[in-house]
Amino acid sequence: MRHSPPGRLRALAAALLIAAAGALAGLGASPAHAQAQYQIHVSPTGSDSGAGTAAQPLRTLPEAQRRARQAAAAGDGDVAVILLDGTYRLTAPLRFDAADSGRNGHTVTWRAADGAAPVVTGAQAVTGWVLDDAATGIYRADVGTGFDTRQLYVDGVLARRAEMSLAPSDITLTASGFTIRNSSLNWLSTLPDQRRIELRANLTWTTRITPVDSISGTTVTMRQPAWNNNTYGWDTVQNPFVGPRFFLANAKRFLDQPGEWYLDAGAGRLYYKPLQGQNLANARVEMPRLESLVQVGGTYAQPVHDLRFEGLTFTGTSWLHPNSSDGYANQQTGTFMTGVQAHRPSDAFTSCSRGCRGFEGSRNGWSQTPGAVQVSAAERIVFQDNTFRNLGSIALGIGNDANAHGTGTGLGAHDIDVLGNTFTESAGGAIAVGGVRPDAHHPSDTRMINRDITIADNSIYSTALDYLDNDAILATYATRLTIDHNYIADMPYSGIGVGYGWGANDPGGSQEYRDRGLYDFQPVYSTPTTLTDVRITGNHLVDTVNTLWDAGCIYTLSAQPNSTVSGNFCDRTGQLGMYFDEGSRYLTVTGNVMMNTAGQWAHANIAGGHNTGNLTLTGNYSTSSQITGIPDGQRGNVVRNNTVFSASSVPAGAAAIMEAAGPDGGGPAPATGALRSAASNRCLDVPNQSTTNGTQLQIWDCWTGANQQWTATAAGELTVYSGTTRKCLDASGGGSANGTQVIIWTCHGGANQRWNRNADGTITNAASGLCLDVSGAATVNGTKIVLWSCNGGANQRWTLG
Repeated sequence: MRHSPPGRLRALAAALLIAAAGALAGLGASPAHAQAQYQIHVSPTGSDSGAGTAAQPLRTLPEAQRRARQAAAAGDGDVAVILLDGTYRLTAPLRFDAADSGRNGHTVTWRAADGAAPVVTGAQAVTGWVLDDAATGIYRADVGTGFDTRQLYVDGVLARRAEMSLAPSDITLTASGFTIRNSSLNWLSTLPDQRRIELRANLTWTTRITPVDSISGTTVTMRQPAWNNNTYGWDTVQNPFVGPRFFLANAKRFLDQPGEWYLDAGAGRLYYKPLQGQNLANARVEMPRLESLVQVGGTYAQPVHDLRFEGLTFTGTSWLHPNSSDGYANQQTGTFMTGVQAHRPSDAFTSCSRGCRGFEGSRNGWSQTPGAVQVSAAERIVFQDNTFRNLGSIALGIGNDANAHGTGTGLGAHDIDVLGNTFTESAGGAIAVGGVRPDAHHPSDTRMINRDITIADNSIYSTALDYLDNDAILATYATRLTIDHNYIADMPYSGIGVGYGWGANDPGGSQEYRDRGLYDFQPVYSTPTTLTDVRITGNHLVDTVNTLWDAGCIYTLSAQPNSTVSGNFCDRTGQLGMYFDEGSRYLTVTGNVMMNTAGQWAHANIAGGHNTGNLTLTGNYSTSSQITGIPDGQRGNVVRNNTVFSASSVPAGAAAIMEAAGPDGGGPAPATGALRSAASNRCLDVPNQSTTNGTQLQIWDCWTGANQQWTATAAGELTVYSGTTRKCLDASGGGSANGTQVIIWTCHGGANQRWNRNADGTITNAASGLCLDVSGAATVNGTKIVLWSCNGGANQRWTLG
């Protein structure tokens, strides 16, 4: 299996500029061959009065878009908008409609110039830092007003908003908020700007956010309707299935830990406490000022079509809806409740903390988290070889409900390809396909159906950092959906989740939801949903379900006729391997490897009146013998010829699946495990299992501790630990001299944190080219690790695994 997919071939700019007469004059085109093709170059240092050639590029993307529309309207050739190196700072989202489409079989492509790495961002660079308080080490900078961001990105890392933890015993939850029980917290009532403070609750499968209304003495009153909605239904703040973790966030008084920040939105002043060794004079600090970057959407009658995006980096957004009085009344995987709920009983805090009839009346009105890049009412759209990083919500939303699209038109995504992209270090999940409201599963117009979606060869890791309920890849309702050979790692919830509706919208409905009262508010459908013909194949997933619960490496809901899960390799999941939740049916699961699952390798939820079944599980391999809820020969299930094995003795059949999983298939052996020095046979070790930035590495006797388990990521990093403590192998200070210390540091994507694992066993730093070296060629425990000129010594050769 391949952790680091090879670079894809980008479209070559082979066509020369061709002159266009009349209305197309001024596009920077010059004659070349019979079929007219147009190239429009743009650079942050260009001029919008320029010709748009490589020598005289335009300056802004809106002007490039205007000229691309003009060229595309001719319909006589492909159009390429070519972004030269640099950062393109947007002041409003780029909206693409039918006028941006390719015509007559031609394509409009927005792509990086050959060898360039252009960045499209909705953030402003923050500079001019001054020391605000020498005693605390807090700095400040003026950033202007008008955007109350929820995210800040420092050196490519999502920084932590100022917060403090609350033990459940510190407070007593009430129908209007909570009462402070711990007298040492009585100072909370003295805080200014109390309506900007919020309570975050990380629960079983939800992350819930409620803004404070007021704090008087020991009484904390929460904002409405957020509090009512967060204490209503299932997995509620007051009655979760797994013990809650509470945090108060967004007060300057909470700013006490390195890496935290606070924005005084009224004064336009940003405060930040640097990490150890971080110098704000040269740090790259980006504060978002947009909620989305790109909105691709026409109408059902005139969809956007034949449009490509290649080699771009999308970054720098923050989704602001959780700032509102709605908060984030999360239900599952990015869906949330808004507004006053018409059927909520007055005593819901006690009577509906684990479901009630009234709650069922809310389901068809839930909203979805919008993507930073959005696609709906669109056909033949391709995203290839892009990077989605440092975004404040789900990175890429495809065919979601209308509420999640800036165009106001949802669904209707046809022939969409997402190929070879990288998604990382964002607040939300990577990709969300489909809607959750009735038109998503039983559309009133067939043009609304999301169909023929391919998500392949992408690398997704360390994302959903704020909205822990998000999957890496979620697909609710789609016809002919392929999720193929992706790499997914370090996720708080499920790696891949397909399906929605808990079986209640399938033909004949669900007895469970009859009993709950759902069909008092919606019909029992007699026809299938749009979810059919799903292929989940050849994916490599590592370290999923590492924070929340009730999830799986691969998770399904509802009937999915003619669907297959095959050739996937799941390694280290915090709960279940394959999780067939409520109503999952008609899935064939064959030839998968489930290794190191904390729970069952396969489980189906058949409790109550759920109609889960018709599951075929054959020819799979697992290190767990546990399989529950899927009895062979019952409920239409077939469970046969599955093999249990030990991770220390992998059968050839399982090894072949593992080898082929991940982007492009094929590749080196699993790139996770101990890094062992050839000279001493000792392992690369973080001293004392420290998670402190700047800790220098050493060699030590090998053992199974997390401080010696290293993972080679798709980005070329070598990471240790997971979740919120995840760190990268780092050349200290970006040093390039012999003797530079090798340390752990929060991952930020810099070249000093990228490493090449070479055929001769050496590991070289991408920035300096120097080798990972055991200092002085010593072999004793505690010898430090440095960078040194490569010399072929055994102290510079390593094996991983």
